[in-house]
Amino acid sequence: MNYARITGLGFYVPDTIITNADLEQLMETSDEWITTRSGIKERRFFTEGRDTVSKMGACAAEIALERAGLQPKDIDFIIFATLSPDYNFPGSGVLLQRHLPFREIGALDVRTQCSGFIYSLSIADQYIRSGMYENILVVGSEIQSNILETSNRNRDFAVLFGDGAGAAVVQKTTDPQHRILLPIFTPRGNMPKICS
Repeated sequence: MNYARITGLGFYVPDTIITNADLEQLMETSDEWITTRSGIKERRFFTEGRDTVSKMGACAAEIALERAGLQPKDIDFIIFATLSPDYNFPGSGVLLQRHLPFREIGALDVRTQCSGFIYSLSIADQYIRSGMYENILVVGSEIQSNILETSNRNRDFAVLFGDGAGAAVVQKTTDPQHRILLPIFTPRGNMPKICS
């Protein structure tokens, strides 16, 4: 039986560090207030003209591929999770292929906000279990800093987000002891009828 396992992980964060003290200059907040509620001390913000969602994803993917012992040509499919794509069309998964020497392969964008990477892992798991693919690259990349309102009105939200990317190489295995375990979500109680 086919299973999926993660064989390599990578990440990329931009160079610009924004501390809680920096945010104190933009809104009524404090390091203590932010740290107590979130545990966050600093976040990274992208540099205009240098960092893009697809390029950050490619940087994270390079590391994940190296740690998995694979080359871009070994990947069968790309799943790219983002809420903030470089363009609405084409998707960031396709743009990622411009940065690394991939073969011509399929790419799927998943745009489900915070849960995007988990959904992407679930999709990769199903593709591998079905036997359709053996090596899938899953990438999550976001640029949020350019849409954050850094004001008192938005201080609960703005202090949480930054920019960066993560990547995972998901590969086929037949070992049930080393595989991805994903939660199965089931509705509670009777679901309401939308159309009757």
